[in-house]
Amino acid sequence: MTYAVTDNCIACKYTDCVDVCPVDCFYEGENMLVIDPSECIDCGVCEPECPADAIVADTDPNAEKWVALNTKYAAVWPVILSSKDPLPDADDHDGTPNKLETLFSEAPAEQD
Repeated sequence: MTYAVTDNCIACKYTDCVDVCPVDCFYEGENMLVIDPSECIDCGVCEPECPADAIVADTDPNAEKWVALNTKYAAVWPVILSSKDPLPDADDHDGTPNKLETLFSEAPAEQD
C-alpha cells in the first residue's frame, strides 16, 4: 500500500504532512504537494495530519489516477523537507470541486 495526494491539496498546499513523514517522500509543486509512491513506506502518519483531507491510501476507489499523478510529478518536482505556510487563499479553496481541471499547475515550487 502507498498513499497519494489528491486534488483538494491544489491551491491550498497545507504542509502539516511533511513534518510527520519519516522518509521525506513529499515533493512540492507551485500549488500542490505529491507523494513519491516508490519512497512511501505506507506508515499512514501523513493522512490524519492533512487539514484538507487530501491524502488517500491507494486502496481508495479513486486512488489510481492520483497515484499516477503523484508518481509523475514526484519525478520532476523538488523534495520538501519541512512545513511552510499554506497558500494565501487556502481556506477559500478547501473543498472546491474540479481543482485538477481548473487550478492545477504543473510548475515546480520555487526553491528558497
